[in-house]
Amino acid sequence: MTWTAGLAIYMVTWWVVLFAVLPFGVVSQHEQGAAQGGTDPGAPVRPLLVRKALVTTIIAAIIWSGIAYVIIDKPIGFDQIPFMPQFTDWSATPTTSTTPQP
Repeated sequence: MTWTAGLAIYMVTWWVVLFAVLPFGVVSQHEQGAAQGGTDPGAPVRPLLVRKALVTTIIAAIIWSGIAYVIIDKPIGFDQIPFMPQFTDWSATPTTSTTPQP
């Protein structure tokens, strides 16, 4: 795996984990009874975004290390997964010419 592929996989993983972590610990203004004028009652009182970004970074790093292990060391292959279709190895077949013979 190249470093750019690793970075791209980490960034996608980070964003997916962020959207999973965002709702944790959210208390809306309506639930707390402290709705301020001009704001949505469902807006969080304290969103704790820095804490959630740190938690997201740690969880994404753990998930990314598992993904990188599978990509780099290849402990399992497609042929070992029972529901995967069998692919033909086209690199092993000899190439033939399509021009007609005289």
